[in-house]
Amino acid sequence: MAQPSRPSRFPLGSFVVIAAVLGGGAAAFAYTAGWLSPERLSRERVLAALSPPGGPAPGHRRNHTKGLCFTGSFEANGAGAALSRAPVLAAGRYPVIGRFNLASAVLAQPDGQARVRGLSLSIAGPDGSEWRTAMITAPVFPVSNVEAFYALQMAAKSKEPGAMGAFAAAHPEIAAFGRWAGSAPWTGSYAEERYNALNAFLFTDAEGHDHAVRWSVRPEARPVPVPHEQLAAKPPDFLDGEIKARIAAGPVRWTVTVTEAGPEDPVADPSKAWPEGRRTIEVGTLTAEAVQEEQDGPCRDINYDPTVLPPGMRTSADPFPAARSSAYALSYQRRAAEAAAYPHSAPGGRP
Repeated sequence: MAQPSRPSRFPLGSFVVIAAVLGGGAAAFAYTAGWLSPERLSRERVLAALSPPGGPAPGHRRNHTKGLCFTGSFEANGAGAALSRAPVLAAGRYPVIGRFNLASAVLAQPDGQARVRGLSLSIAGPDGSEWRTAMITAPVFPVSNVEAFYALQMAAKSKEPGAMGAFAAAHPEIAAFGRWAGSAPWTGSYAEERYNALNAFLFTDAEGHDHAVRWSVRPEARPVPVPHEQLAAKPPDFLDGEIKARIAAGPVRWTVTVTEAGPEDPVADPSKAWPEGRRTIEVGTLTAEAVQEEQDGPCRDINYDPTVLPPGMRTSADPFPAARSSAYALSYQRRAAEAAAYPHSAPGGRP
């Protein structure tokens, strides 16, 4: 166990950064809603803990509440077949319904204040199967286990002096996330971000061999660092406006990469980055071709459950995806029951 005498390795400024990212009921980690052991922490408690001070926005997602739909394609180059027999990794072009979003449970969250951004995808395979994934811009998760995630939310919401400092002393792995949050460049566009799936999954190849992997999407657009104070001064929805204009001018693309773990790499600990130099394969290109407001958009009714996977992919020893799946399902049930509070502007829409 880490000793309280180690705060010099995790300075006060880092506590401030993390507390800010966690503002609004730890909503900045909404990507991880439900990464908690179903046997120990109920999904009801998870959603309650993630709720912002004024309560959730009726009819909306309980996490990553503010978002924008897009449609496009995933063009697989066939190289992914070396790791998985999934039909969606065979060479071909497959339709995508995606969602750009902010890692916040606050519907009115200004874009310039959201440190973590998200990208969710539903990729339809040629056999009717589907690959769903929800990724974020952070390269590591702040804690190493599911119980610690819940404790982190409680510490972030606590009014007790020193709550975050005490938490960090007990969970020193949070320092890696703190360094990223405090020093990584900000950009002015969803198109310039790299998005990471922090959990490990198992890919099974045609010979039946398993490969523990993580994946990322890397932008074709060159990231342009923007001082945070400039972003904070922009209109509250500037990211939506920017990506709409960018895609109207032409498709936006990312390279989809899959990285295989080494024999000693942690598969069930998303707070640990795998070393550089691990086998990484470019499996295809993600293209965003059209944007639509979520109210009547195709992504509105999709639950981006990370356990929805095609043949040749499955969950690993990491317990988080199963717990995320449970919490996401409850979130969907609640917002569907509140559909009247978030009506479609066009007739015939589902909740």
